[in-house]
Amino acid sequence: MRFGRHRFGDDASLMMAIVNRTPDSFFDQGATWAEDAAFARVAEVVAQGAEIVDIGGIKAAPGVEIGPAEEKARVVDFVARVREHFPEVVISVDTWRAEVGAAVCEAGADLLNDAWGGADPELVDVAASYDVGIVCTHTGGATPRTRPYRVEYDDVMASVLRDTVGYAERALAAGVARESILIDPAHDFGKNTFHSLEVTRRLGEMVETGWPVLVSLSNKDFVGESLGLPVGQRLTGTLAATSVCALAGARVYRVHQVVETRETVDMVASIAGRRAPLRAIRGIQ
Repeated sequence: MRFGRHRFGDDASLMMAIVNRTPDSFFDQGATWAEDAAFARVAEVVAQGAEIVDIGGIKAAPGVEIGPAEEKARVVDFVARVREHFPEVVISVDTWRAEVGAAVCEAGADLLNDAWGGADPELVDVAASYDVGIVCTHTGGATPRTRPYRVEYDDVMASVLRDTVGYAERALAAGVARESILIDPAHDFGKNTFHSLEVTRRLGEMVETGWPVLVSLSNKDFVGESLGLPVGQRLTGTLAATSVCALAGARVYRVHQVVETRETVDMVASIAGRRAPLRAIRGIQ
């Protein structure tokens, strides 16, 4: 995988830490809305080993309309600040707008995380122009910042594969480097809980396409509804879903809790035989 000038081996699993430049995010309720608080969050997750920070200026849920100018005001200068102080980290920006994508790439972003499945078709051209990565998600054609309502699929994974692989191929045709493209089933986006559980169970089908898979599972509603737990009490369920995706071969994990997710992914990799234990003396000495 390559995002901007950052390269990773074929066996690398990456932690993408969430940094919300919003006053109303569902998980942290605006804890990193202030720029200095957001910067402290970046410093914290980098120290914890996150290879990627994912900066977002608009919450995914419905709410106050945020236009391109306001979105840029929230993220562009912040991206430049992070780029200056943390040259080793991959900077991702969670946006579906090509206009915002171009501005953050000018400021130093390495990856465009399009959570809304190509709602702005020009975003792939921006990624190609700046030689950065792009995340190709499945939303079932949902309008940005809308909640799913009575969504139906004949086969949800067939829809996920068709849309994400199609998006990836469109990005490739636009000039985005193959190693810079990720596909993401986008749990909860355009899906009910049963759909998200099914794509988790069948994630191996995405891995088999050959495109590296990103999953964004952290504290999602499908976890909360499965266990009957509110936001803030979903870590155990999130890590269970993470284990399933890790065993299937997901490569990038968009997370709130970096340390716990890294330990989970590493443990699964050791069980699967893809990673050697860091210490193995039991029964030997």
